[in-house]
Amino acid sequence: MSSLSGKIQDVFNEPACDRNRGKDAKARKEGCSKPLTPGAAAGGCAFDGAKIVLQPITDVAHLVHAPLACEGNSWDNRGAASSGATLWRTSFTTDLTELDVVMGQGERKLFKAIREIKEAYAPPAIFVYSTCVTALIGDDIEAVCKRATEKFGLAVVPVNAPGLAGSKNLGNKLAAEALLDHVIGTVEPDDAGPYDINILGEFNLSGEFWLVKPLLDRLGIRVRACIPGDARFLDVASAHRARAAMVVCSTALINLARKMEERWDIPFFEGSFYGIADTSEALRNIAELLVRKGADPEILARTQTMIAVEEAIAWRKLEAYRRRLQGKRVLLNTGGVKSWSVVHALMEIGMEIVGTSVKKSTVEDKERIKQILKDDNHMFEQMAARELYAMLSEHKADIMLSGGRTQFIALKAKTPWLDINQERQHPYAGYDGMVELVRQIDLAIHNPIWSQVREPAPWDCQPAVVDELPGTKSATATLHAVQEFAGTTTDDFGEC
Repeated sequence: MSSLSGKIQDVFNEPACDRNRGKDAKARKEGCSKPLTPGAAAGGCAFDGAKIVLQPITDVAHLVHAPLACEGNSWDNRGAASSGATLWRTSFTTDLTELDVVMGQGERKLFKAIREIKEAYAPPAIFVYSTCVTALIGDDIEAVCKRATEKFGLAVVPVNAPGLAGSKNLGNKLAAEALLDHVIGTVEPDDAGPYDINILGEFNLSGEFWLVKPLLDRLGIRVRACIPGDARFLDVASAHRARAAMVVCSTALINLARKMEERWDIPFFEGSFYGIADTSEALRNIAELLVRKGADPEILARTQTMIAVEEAIAWRKLEAYRRRLQGKRVLLNTGGVKSWSVVHALMEIGMEIVGTSVKKSTVEDKERIKQILKDDNHMFEQMAARELYAMLSEHKADIMLSGGRTQFIALKAKTPWLDINQERQHPYAGYDGMVELVRQIDLAIHNPIWSQVREPAPWDCQPAVVDELPGTKSATATLHAVQEFAGTTTDDFGEC
């Protein structure tokens, strides 16, 4: 645990963060994580965060050293997509029992599990995750992984990020440290070139990166490693030979980008592939960084030409939606890079942002939002469910974009909702992704179901009065008799 404590302190002391540099030494050690509220959902632990960052490396076996309950469902984890290997979607766990803990069999069982995976699947690497239980009983997964590497002749990587270490975001950074310590730089590629880049913090959710990679291919730019989306172990291991890098989600992997720049002189910038303007800006920045590292300057002109063509095509497709969505109000209940990139994207077609969550956003993210919205009154750190419901039920927004956890608030308020978090079913990155995002928003807002569900229910309407038929009681008399029996009056029934 002492080595883990040292790693956590190193992660908290992040020189690439302007806010962190402005703190005194004591505050810097405490990091940016806020204390959790007892009884409230923490939003994920360090183990969860580490698994999120590493599991999309698709040809690796991910072994969780823990009781069975610590391993979740790996199949379709977070919507990340793979173009090939599917081993990452198989759950592996040592399934520790009380007897294993009492008898001290944890390390022996871990070594046996590594051997079984190697014999059955022969992966290029096995990632071994510690958890709260194995950390508390003191299993030395680093020693076991080192011995297994020597014995079996494959990379066995310890990921020392037990849930008790801290938040999910801390787990993201500890996963990056595991890559730096045991993976990146361990393989020398024989085809390194002046147009190689890394994309960091891109998870290829719903295959989003596949909408961006063809643009880079047309420019002759090769993605040496996309970490972690649709990655292969050898790609990550040789990522140190890239010439430049783009960080898509700095909240998760800023430490990885900074240390790769320090060790291997790989300059990086933070950008976004959400929205037309941001996609174009990201492509320009990539080209400029490559030129600074020795690439032919003609790539700048080729990039600008391609951007002009792609933007014209995208705007032509979006014109059909502009009239239908102009002035529509959007509430964004998300965070991180989406808190500003999606805002910018939607404002490009004339939609109004009535609020955006900045719960997971960095200081730099918040500054971008202020510059885009020209007003920080639309930013909220966290909005309680009842406040979200009140805002939507009062029709202060025409649609809410969020993750699955808050979809039922919107549905209860009879307000259109669209998933833009990791469970989403459609890719929204790049020029084509922006068109798809706008198309899905248009479908959600103009779905005829909303006008139907907002109508009063039939039982809330006053029954129609029919003419009295010969030989029968009138409908009015019948209604009065029912009301007298039930103790109600006509005024108790609403009118449609």
